[in-house]
Amino acid sequence: MPETQRQPVPRIDTSELDTALAFLRFARESVLKKTDGLDDEKLRRVLVGTGTNLLGLVQHLTDGERFWFGFQLAGVGAGEDFTFDMKVPADRSAADVLAGYRAAIVDSDAAILAVGDPQAHMAEPVDGEQLTLRWVLAHMTSETARHAGHADILREQLDGITGR
Repeated sequence: MPETQRQPVPRIDTSELDTALAFLRFARESVLKKTDGLDDEKLRRVLVGTGTNLLGLVQHLTDGERFWFGFQLAGVGAGEDFTFDMKVPADRSAADVLAGYRAAIVDSDAAILAVGDPQAHMAEPVDGEQLTLRWVLAHMTSETARHAGHADILREQLDGITGR
């Protein structure tokens, strides 16, 4: 089956931060691309035994963006409830979930660029350790890419569309 949503991997290699951001953005775009053209029912459709669906993956990644880049990196949102839940309430529209992810990405990128130095420590320690922007970029890129792969499989099951 030919890939119908294929896009090339980034060729940015100008600095450590530029390269890391390019690959994180590529993974995020890959997730969002999997939702293109689908209605609410298809975005919520469960196709695997775990209950995972495309909209749930996006909601989960939104919490990840807000927790890791907002709270852990920038120290913002200490009172927020980061559930990382993949079950989207029925009364929450798909448009709201997708808009929330896009807004979280904008906020995350602003936090990343405000810190700027991959060696800079995050505002909040992780399990008592002072980790760096470099670490959180690597963590979130791998997490987002992993879920982009899940999304690709779900999309292929829904309508045969494939590609990264």
